[in-house]
Amino acid sequence: MASRLMDAVAYESCGGGPNGLKHVKVPIPSPKKDEVLLKLEAASLNASDWKIQKGVFRPLLPRKFPFIPAVDVAGEVVEVGQGVEKFKEGDKVVAMLNFVNGGGLAEFSIASETFITSARPPEVSAAEGAGLPSSGLTAHQALTKAAGIKLDGTGQLKNILITGASGGVGHYVVQLAKLGNTHVTATCGARNVDIVKSLGADEVLDYKTPDGAALKSPSGRKYDVVIHCASAGIPWSTFEPNLSATGKVIDLTSRPSTWITIVLQRLSFSRKQLVPLIINPEGENLDYLVELMKDGKLRTLVDSKHHLSKAEDAWARKTDGYAVGKIIVET
Repeated sequence: MASRLMDAVAYESCGGGPNGLKHVKVPIPSPKKDEVLLKLEAASLNASDWKIQKGVFRPLLPRKFPFIPAVDVAGEVVEVGQGVEKFKEGDKVVAMLNFVNGGGLAEFSIASETFITSARPPEVSAAEGAGLPSSGLTAHQALTKAAGIKLDGTGQLKNILITGASGGVGHYVVQLAKLGNTHVTATCGARNVDIVKSLGADEVLDYKTPDGAALKSPSGRKYDVVIHCASAGIPWSTFEPNLSATGKVIDLTSRPSTWITIVLQRLSFSRKQLVPLIINPEGENLDYLVELMKDGKLRTLVDSKHHLSKAEDAWARKTDGYAVGKIIVET
């Protein structure tokens, strides 16, 4: 297929936002050892996608231009490389592509059998599956590894606060947290309160109200764990009085002030902790999330769907910061 061309969306330099995206024709890639070629059905956008375009990760990413963004995809295997055993032509999959290469906003892309690629059952749509990899795995790691929540419902009851609960990661955190022995308080905008309640949250705060801004639990609970998903910076002085004696804030949106707070905590021997989450995705956890979705225990909130030919509209929607759940680009 390498001699054929495909439609893709790429940018040739950092910056430019939606206007920097260009519709291009590029060769269909060929799978190498342990790789599969996917005919893409859907891709989802993450905050990291527009941050890479903005130049936040330069000089590490992008490695070269033009760059085709997006790494979370769903599609069908149409060709397999040497040594591939897990998948065959015709299989439907969900995959996280290599961040260095990107490639999600295109008709075809290469996925690694040995990285983060999972079979997608008929019960899981392409749009639902494409939303899962980065956001779902981040939510899973924050809860199970960083917070120590057991998703089988066992363990001691923990009071959890989830900020940005209607967002791309937050809406998965709420659902997964309720599989554990937890009481969930969540924050979001007023228009999304009912949506977050429908995901299973026990209490929901409008972050613009006085109690919401102060993160005060309506039932007066102190939080054992805070999963901080909201993009807006919240100072430690707001979190600290709401934590239990050994409470911790797991920060998914680390910034320089995060590290300053961590240093000060260590100097003061504080039992309350601010912990930045360093993502370490594992394929078996994506298998688990897909299985939950198949069984109806987890769902992807789809904010909007856009065809590849209108990818710049999806990009603009992502960068405005008000999306509920995931933004999907379909091919």
